[in-house]
Amino acid sequence: MKLYGYWRSTAAYRVRIALHLKDIPFESISIHLVKNGGEQHGREYSELNPNHLVPTLVDGDFSLNQSLAIIDYLDQSKPKHALYPSDAKAKAKVQALALDIACEVHPLNNLRVQQYLANSLNISAEAKQLWLEHWMSIGFKAIEKQLTISAGQYCFADTISVADICLVAQVYNAYRFKVDMSAYPLIKQVVENCNKLPAFIKALPENQADAQ
Repeated sequence: MKLYGYWRSTAAYRVRIALHLKDIPFESISIHLVKNGGEQHGREYSELNPNHLVPTLVDGDFSLNQSLAIIDYLDQSKPKHALYPSDAKAKAKVQALALDIACEVHPLNNLRVQQYLANSLNISAEAKQLWLEHWMSIGFKAIEKQLTISAGQYCFADTISVADICLVAQVYNAYRFKVDMSAYPLIKQVVENCNKLPAFIKALPENQADAQ
């Protein structure tokens, strides 16, 4: 397998965690999101992923974008170390929390949104920071409330799931942008527990070959 990504991409980070949790060997191919106007916009990569985003997974002659679709594909094709519960209701709960993070929180602070705010709308760095903090805090408040019901060592009791993968990557992003996380003790504890595991350590952005 080949994973096209970028060391600091939150979505690519999710997929790296899943690959390492499942002990799936893969080749990591860096797509620099900033250099030369962003390599994701280059002709060769945009043919592979017309959305001009990372990650993209290539498995033989099969390619797939969107991190949660990739994780679902990995879980279906490599069942070892399942990332979703087998019970339908429990699975739906895990998926809902993962989607809360990946669809409601992350898109409002990803790179192309930040670039649009700064370059097209001429928003100041201070206003952009307020934007980031506002949308992340709304998401984290809801997640913290969910964890009071479901958390054990991880988001759902004591079993790692796709929800933990999404949470760890998003909290890394929050710390990167200096968002105050003191109001979210359960989130912080779950992330701390996850980041003690080898798969999460291997997937850390700073542990990637293209880290800067």
